Amino acid sequence: QVQLVESGGGLVQAGGSLRLSCAASGDIFGINDMGWYRQGPGNERELVATITWGGITNYADSVKGRFTISRDNAKNTVYLQMNSLKPNDTGVYYCNADRKWYGTLQNYWGQGTQVTVSS
Repeated sequence: QVQLVESGGGLVQAGGSLRLSCAASGDIFGINDMGWYRQGPGNERELVATITWGGITNYADSVKGRFTISRDNAKNTVYLQMNSLKPNDTGVYYCNADRKWYGTLQNYWGQGTQVTVSS
């Protein structure tokens, strides 16, 4: 099992910044892609950004140029730097990790951290 613990959420005014962190623990050997998803009020969970073990990134169009995903493999941690935040960035942000282990693909989620952007 892999445990993912997010931190760094909070309340910020529009135009401000936040940095989210997600630390993986447990059976971390074999973790490959990690990413961030979010779920706004009344919305389905959506992809925000992903990053491979080697650092290749992918972003939702809505956050390109404002958010940056990065990871520190030595610390088993992925980060999401969020700049120029907008009210519609509000939501619960979830960390996600894929783990390949003996031919199986496992997927894990964190408990989520609330981000609220006020106008």
